[in-house]
Amino acid sequence: MKKGKVLRAGDTIGLVATSSPATEEVLVKAVDAIMEMGFKVKVGAACHETYGGYLAGTPEQRASELNAMFADDEVDGIMCMRGGYGSPQILPLLDYDLIAQNPKLFVGYSDITALHTAFGQLAQLATLHGPMATSDIAQGLDDWSRQYLLRAMTRPEPLGPIVNPPGEDILCLVEGQAYGPIVGGNLSLVAALMGTPYQLDTRGKILFLEDIDEEPYRIDRMLTQLALGGLFDDCAGIVIGTWTSCEPKKREGFSVWDVCQNIIVPYGKPTIWNVQIGHGSCNMALPFGVEATLDATAGVLALEESLTV
Repeated sequence: MKKGKVLRAGDTIGLVATSSPATEEVLVKAVDAIMEMGFKVKVGAACHETYGGYLAGTPEQRASELNAMFADDEVDGIMCMRGGYGSPQILPLLDYDLIAQNPKLFVGYSDITALHTAFGQLAQLATLHGPMATSDIAQGLDDWSRQYLLRAMTRPEPLGPIVNPPGEDILCLVEGQAYGPIVGGNLSLVAALMGTPYQLDTRGKILFLEDIDEEPYRIDRMLTQLALGGLFDDCAGIVIGTWTSCEPKKREGFSVWDVCQNIIVPYGKPTIWNVQIGHGSCNMALPFGVEATLDATAGVLALEESLTV
């Protein structure tokens, strides 16, 4: 996999709007917070745009901005402003050869899952599933998430074991060990890419999944879609993150835990539950595309390869 360079104090982070818009007030807070972390910031033009009420600029504007950030020699790393909705729209408009020739650390999650997938499969770029500018950093990251984000961005060595904050146990759903690069992200986006040229390839990989604001029956539907598409057959192991506000509206009925027991566990792939990555109050940065070891029996996921050079 191609890798971006490790970031150091004084390096420039390009801020891009690939999905939904943010207010100018929150954008200013985000820029100030990133600068307090020791970086310079170059804000893309689409970060100031709103299109149709729920998009930050047209697909062409957002794609052009992202292509330009990869081509810009002054930009050392790229961070998404926020998720929301819109990144799948720009997938056909991106220059994957340009991105492959100019590898940079790329950070985001949620709707950004579509970009992680496309970059990994079409540009062979390792990326970072992690907190974003306006939706997370501007709001004040918890210490645990901040520590993981800065470690992933600024240290060239592998992250090693992913350790939950105190009070959050990682549980084993299926015992066993697996080895391979981590892929995946937000379940809704992984499901949305099924049947497209950007469908997630899980062959020999560790599949990570999380989501927010989805009732168990909807999670059931999307996991079933992945199952029918062969993603669980192909993967080496499974890491289940956080499921924020995913409780059933009615008291009776399956929980997300039940749905995973019904759909994921029967595949017999080494699987762990409750890694604090996703839309929860803690969102630890997780490198995609680099080798990792999953010891589900011990409840340990460890990054064995560095994300940056």
